[in-house]
Amino acid sequence: MDREKILVVEDEIKLARFIELELQHEGYDVMTAHDGREGLRKALETNVSLVILDVMLPGLNGMEVCRRIRQASDIPIIMLTAKDDTMNKVMGLDMGADDYVTKPFAIEELLARIRTVLRRRGGNTGHKHELRVGQLVIDPERYLVTCGRETIELTKREFDLLKFLAENKNIALSRDRLLEEVWGFDYTGDTNVVDVYIRYLRSKIDQRFNTNLIRTVRGVGYILEDE
Repeated sequence: MDREKILVVEDEIKLARFIELELQHEGYDVMTAHDGREGLRKALETNVSLVILDVMLPGLNGMEVCRRIRQASDIPIIMLTAKDDTMNKVMGLDMGADDYVTKPFAIEELLARIRTVLRRRGGNTGHKHELRVGQLVIDPERYLVTCGRETIELTKREFDLLKFLAENKNIALSRDRLLEEVWGFDYTGDTNVVDVYIRYLRSKIDQRFNTNLIRTVRGVGYILEDE
């Protein structure tokens, strides 16, 4: 079985080497880059499973690297941010990062985040099967959602939320569970963000196609149901 390949983009040489050795010990193949431009090139030209991306990088900062990667690829990205740098955390997530880790961090925390993100994205398990709920078809491999013959345009976060709901269709999911699985287990922003994104999905799916797939479960959260 092929091993997951992880790209570490970090300009602190000692830290990059430390992360590289720990990841290799865990059984990952590891590549490193020490500036933003090199990291962007390797991310786009190499078949990597995940990118660990520092925010403060020479040449091209981590936010710009993340933005450019997202324009061309859905490779999972974990950002490394300075302590209590809330603005960069929010910006990174908005740019399409899957999660973030605050420096200084325990290597066990980073390893746990890596496992969570790879599991959420399906890791290196080959073909990802389509998910079907009513007339809705979700293709995780192509990040594509259709209803009938029409394509539904979703942001990355909307797609991730819909995908998780579909993977657990006909099961009521709490807001805390959705926050943990879609936004990351230590998300510290507004907890109403789940309700906001559910409204986005309802607008683009239920209201547009006159369906009632996304239902509120009072006192619990939400459920995606087959009609």
